[in-house]
Amino acid sequence: MEKIAIVTGGSRGIGKAIVEDLARKNVKVIANYNQSEEKAKKLKEELEKENISIDIFKADVSKREEVKAMVDYTIKKYGKIDILINNAGINQEKMFQDITDEDWDNVIKVNLYSVFCTTQEVIKYMISQKNGCIINISSIYGINGGSCAVAYSATKAGIDGITKALAKELGPSNIRVNSIAPGCMNTDMNAYLTKEEWEEIKQETPLEKIGEGIDIAKCVEWLIEDTFTTGQVISINGGLVIT
Repeated sequence: MEKIAIVTGGSRGIGKAIVEDLARKNVKVIANYNQSEEKAKKLKEELEKENISIDIFKADVSKREEVKAMVDYTIKKYGKIDILINNAGINQEKMFQDITDEDWDNVIKVNLYSVFCTTQEVIKYMISQKNGCIINISSIYGINGGSCAVAYSATKAGIDGITKALAKELGPSNIRVNSIAPGCMNTDMNAYLTKEEWEEIKQETPLEKIGEGIDIAKCVEWLIEDTFTTGQVISINGGLVIT
């Protein structure tokens, strides 16, 4: 039977790589986007050239009513949700003393509240199915923190906390909950880094290379197929952070 997956922030970066990989593995994917409509449409068109169909759905995952509309659409069309990938997020580079209340609230809402809200709307169906897989995309900054990224780091640490607690709560319903904490990846979010900064990161990384979205997508693929892993934070970072 076909698996049904919702991927938030699925139009670019890591989310796009996850959508492409799952769709090519015959998973029916609902790729969520908010502001990147053109990228979402282009992704859909590119996959259609391979005779692969995905759904794209506009929703601001920091707003419950829009999340609920996306979940309702998925249930109405497919009757179930097997997989939820909470990937949507924003970064913010700012000195701590310069962060405003508005800055803080925005990062918390998009990065952390969205995981709470989207997961809460989805698990009611997973619990009734007695089956489900939730994968939260966090960050190494949630493990070791990031200078000038306090709000971002706080949200990613919070996501890992949600992961561990929810894994215990949902385990009896046969729902697995895990986090993937990427290192420094070659994505739009890191496009501001200079060539020199990329080289410095490479030199600090034992594998001496930068991660790609497909590296995260392959871990997602494994976590979906595995049946005995839950409550874990798996850091894919080339050895940059070893805990």
